[in-house]
Amino acid sequence: MRETVTRVSGLAIAFSLFQVGSTTLFLLGAKAKQDAWLAMLIGALAGFVLLIMYLYMHKLDPHRDLYELLCHYWGKWVGSLGGLLFISYFAYEASRNARDMGELGALTLLNRTPTEVITFIALIACADVAWFGPRVWFLLCHIFFLLLFFGYSTLLLLTPFTGLIHFEFLFPVLENGLTPVVKAAIPEIMSFPFGQTILFLVLFKLVTDKRKLKRSIVIVYWITAVFLILMNELTILVLGPEWAASSTYPLFEVTQLIQLPKIFERADVLFSMILFIGIGVKTTGFMFGAVIGLQTITPLRYKPALLLLSIIIYGLTFLSPRLTEFLWFGLNVALIQIWPIFQIALPVLLFLTMLIRKKKRRAYS
Repeated sequence: MRETVTRVSGLAIAFSLFQVGSTTLFLLGAKAKQDAWLAMLIGALAGFVLLIMYLYMHKLDPHRDLYELLCHYWGKWVGSLGGLLFISYFAYEASRNARDMGELGALTLLNRTPTEVITFIALIACADVAWFGPRVWFLLCHIFFLLLFFGYSTLLLLTPFTGLIHFEFLFPVLENGLTPVVKAAIPEIMSFPFGQTILFLVLFKLVTDKRKLKRSIVIVYWITAVFLILMNELTILVLGPEWAASSTYPLFEVTQLIQLPKIFERADVLFSMILFIGIGVKTTGFMFGAVIGLQTITPLRYKPALLLLSIIIYGLTFLSPRLTEFLWFGLNVALIQIWPIFQIALPVLLFLTMLIRKKKRRAYS
C-alpha cells in the first residue's frame, strides 16, 4: 500500500463512526441497572485517559505508526512479536464484528439465509473497501456519517413521540452505591468501545495537519461518547433495566415497539440498516489495523496480506458455533481478560519505553 494522506476531518469522522460501530447493538453497563449512564460516563473518562496517552505517543514520534513504534523502540524481534500480537487482536476484533453482521442479518432481514453466508458477503464488502486503502475508507465515512445521523436522529425523535419513554426507570440513582457502577465501567465499558481507539495509533500517521489532530479527536471523542450514553440510556428508559439487561439486542427490541400507523411501522428495518453501516465501518477499520501491521513486519505486500487476513478473519468467525457462546466469550473473557492487554498493558509499556529513550537522547545531546 502506498503512503496515503488525509485531512483531520476525514480521520475524525471515521474515528466517530468507528466508536459507534456495533456499540448501540448492546446494553453497556447492564450490571449497574438504572445507573448505566453513570457507568458509561466513568468508562468514557477512563477511555479518554487512554486516548490522551495514544495521542501523546503519536506526538512524541509522529512519523511512525504503532507497528513502526514497536520495532523502533523495542527492537526488531521483540517489536515484531508485539506487532504480531496486535495483528491477532485486530483480526479477531474484525471477525467478531463480521459475526455481529451475520447474526443481525439472520435475525432481522434474511432469516432464511445461513449466518455463514451473510457473514461472508459482509466480509467481502468490507475487504473491498480495505482493498483501496484508508483514503477511500475516510471518504466513504463522510457519506455514512450523513446516513447514520439521519437514522439515529429519526429514532431519537420517534421514541419519545410514540410515548415509549418512562423516566421512572432512571431512579433511584446510586441505589447500591458507587462500587457496582465502577465495576460495570472498568474494564468492560473502558475496553468496549472506548479502549478500541488504540487502532488509530496505526492511522494517526496518515494525517497531514498534525496541529489540529489532538483538538479534533478530543472534541469528536466526547461528542460521540455523549451520543452513545444517550442511546444506551434510551434502551433503559423504554424497556427498563431488567428487561434491557436480559435482551440479546435491546435497542433492536426498542425499534420494534416504534409504530406510527400508516406512517412509520418498521423502524427496526431502519435501525438494522444503519447498524450494518456502523459495524461495517468498524470491521473495515480493524482490517486496516491488521493488514498494515502484516505488511510492516513481514515481506508480504498490502493486497496479498489483505487476502490472507480476510480468509483468517472469516475462519475466526466460526470459533464460537453458537450465538450464546459467542456473546459469553466476548463479554466474560475477551472484554475483561484479553483486550486490556492490548489497550492498556502493551501501550503503557511502549509509552514508558518511548519516554525513557527520549530522556536518554536529551541527556546525551
